[in-house]
Amino acid sequence: MNIEGPSGRLFVDDGGSGPQPPVVLIHSLAGRSTQWTAQLTHLRRTRRAVALDLRGHGQSEPPSDGKLEPGAFADDVRRVLDTLAIERAVLVGHSLGGGVAVAFAGLWPERAAGLLLVDPIDDPSKRPADASVEAFLRRLEGPDYDTAIAAYWTELLKLANEGVREQVLADLQITPRTTVVGSMRGMAGFNAEAALARGRGPMLTITTPLNDFPSSLHNVVAGLRQETMTGVSHWMHLDRPGEFNAALDRFLALVRA
Repeated sequence: MNIEGPSGRLFVDDGGSGPQPPVVLIHSLAGRSTQWTAQLTHLRRTRRAVALDLRGHGQSEPPSDGKLEPGAFADDVRRVLDTLAIERAVLVGHSLGGGVAVAFAGLWPERAAGLLLVDPIDDPSKRPADASVEAFLRRLEGPDYDTAIAAYWTELLKLANEGVREQVLADLQITPRTTVVGSMRGMAGFNAEAALARGRGPMLTITTPLNDFPSSLHNVVAGLRQETMTGVSHWMHLDRPGEFNAALDRFLALVRA
């Protein structure tokens, strides 16, 4: 279904029912709701589960206001919840989607029943100055975009099987460059630690071994529970959906109805 978002039409996949709080699944940069298919099927056996295409991704429109920072994406999630008459939900966010979930919890803490952060972005406000990051973004803004972004994604997909690699790269290919680069720039200065400090429900981050920087959320936020999945790519929920869904179920058991 399509709904009117704060800055353009948003595609939403909604289904399932049950007495527990609904789950909202938020994809990564250059992802889309179909990357959660295995989780939607699993969750909808017992509860309502929703996935959306964020602004500028998948079947959703690019934002008319041009905003691509975590808070703007979080406003998309808020509008989806409002339209679907969901007062409170568990947010599951992958990569950039993890940052979106964190931003949402900081803005509307009473509506986030819990946060499961799947190999999430770090806390951009805690990153050390690094000239190579700006150089990479400038390269993405130039004629080498296709080569540079494909190489970056391929590195993140190193441990993925061929089917996952093809799916993720196909989703990257259909995502506008303005969305990819604008979202990367839009992260700058986002204070994830401050947003998480306002959260009220249980929180867990599940990371790959490569997600261990000084600015990684589990290194910045005191008391944030962390689990690790090994032998998987950045898209762990696609690589080993059964193992991931079991971890998701364990987390959901901690969330109060």
